[in-house]
Amino acid sequence: MENEYGFTIIIPAYNEASSIIRVIEEVNKLTGHYEVIVVDDGSTDGTFELAKEAGVKVIRHTENSGYGASLKTGIKQAKYDVVVITDADCTYPNEKITEIVNAFKDGSHDMVVGSRTGKNVRIPLIRKPAKWILNKLANYLSGTKIPDLNSGFRVMKKEVVERFIKILPEGFSFTTTITLAMLTNGYSVKYMPIDYLKRKGQSKIKPIQDTLNFIQLIIRTVLYFNPLRVFIPLSISLIVFAFMVLILSWLFTGGVMDVSFGVILMTAVTVMTIGLLADLIDKRIK
Repeated sequence: MENEYGFTIIIPAYNEASSIIRVIEEVNKLTGHYEVIVVDDGSTDGTFELAKEAGVKVIRHTENSGYGASLKTGIKQAKYDVVVITDADCTYPNEKITEIVNAFKDGSHDMVVGSRTGKNVRIPLIRKPAKWILNKLANYLSGTKIPDLNSGFRVMKKEVVERFIKILPEGFSFTTTITLAMLTNGYSVKYMPIDYLKRKGQSKIKPIQDTLNFIQLIIRTVLYFNPLRVFIPLSISLIVFAFMVLILSWLFTGGVMDVSFGVILMTAVTVMTIGLLADLIDKRIK
């Protein structure tokens, strides 16, 4: 029974000395069979020492390797088949871990995500526009409404994560990638509204750089799993553009830019062909 209902809580931490003890205390108040793993990602502020003193299992990276790298380390070391991830900065309501685990254990879902859409959500204003754009893009490319694309508070099956481990990045985009990978491969994902509190300590997010990286990542991940969601709209856009060139050149110049029309149309056909080939390769691999 312990193996069946046990779970591993993984807490990646990088320079979170101001909050790590409080987070450990919160998860230690939970009931049931579980283990806690703190993965210290090369901290220099005493995070590792504080976590060790708190009496939980601590794994240390000798140098800073990234948020995703820390999660991978924790998942590989987890002794239970169910893994929960949360942050070390006091932003997530860790008392809700039991609730999301119970929602997961009914067997209806492969991942349950704590969606930051509760009554008390403290997302910095500077991050909201980028978050909105990323969510809209991900919703379209995945064909699914995603309330929270990159929440770091979720429970999932270890074996499912391990299936995608080779494509999961080392940085902050780990959660974005696993969300898209599971949605585009037919896995069931449930979202439960949670509060999101103001973090303690300094944020590691770089708004502009990380947003651009996230956009690139979303497109790349969907290309990997569902390439037609990218290639078909691009091909159709080129076809529309080709006919616009044809019509407008005739209306405003009295002639027809047939060469330009032909080049753009052939490009559209090429893009469509590449998309179909990519989709065939993807289906064959699966």
